[in-house]
Amino acid sequence: MEEQLRPADRHPWVVVPGIWGSDPEHWQSRWQDERADGAVRIAPRSWSDPEPGDWSRAITEAVDACSRPPVLVAHSLGVLAVADWLAEHVVDGAHERVVGAFLVAPPDPGAPVFPAEAAGFRAPRRPVAVPTVLVVSDDDPYCSVDRAVAFAGTLGSRVVRVGDRQHVNVASGVGAWDEGRRLLDDFAESLPRP
Repeated sequence: MEEQLRPADRHPWVVVPGIWGSDPEHWQSRWQDERADGAVRIAPRSWSDPEPGDWSRAITEAVDACSRPPVLVAHSLGVLAVADWLAEHVVDGAHERVVGAFLVAPPDPGAPVFPAEAAGFRAPRRPVAVPTVLVVSDDDPYCSVDRAVAFAGTLGSRVVRVGDRQHVNVASGVGAWDEGRRLLDDFAESLPRP
């Protein structure tokens, strides 16, 4: 039976949206709905006025709620939260906690358009101990390609550039983002099987 699953469906997911969460039409919400019990979304108390410590606790709670080590599926501010969480919480024996992270459209905390409410979040600061891929849009208004590639270099992430997809969200018109789902499956093929 397991061989019939899409590669990314072999692991539970922890969905880590950006500021204000992902609305029902966002690709993260659609993917989560498809997975049903196979995905858990973080539940910080500070969605609209995000506090890094609260988001870190929410990631820990979501990871701990999974029956097996999950793949973290992060978008926007969630990428910064995951990068920080991985650097702090996943070191030796990394695959015992999470198997990898699929990171999409990071914002640049140093950019003028970065939300003032999220001022406590920082750019990635050090490598992480699990496989990661960073998906980058060539025309993201929240982060230049050069800056995103620098983030990937810091983390040790593989970079996938998807062309002009703006912030890879509802406003950019990607819908369910089938291209991204295929990228997640490709990434999952490289991860240890459960």
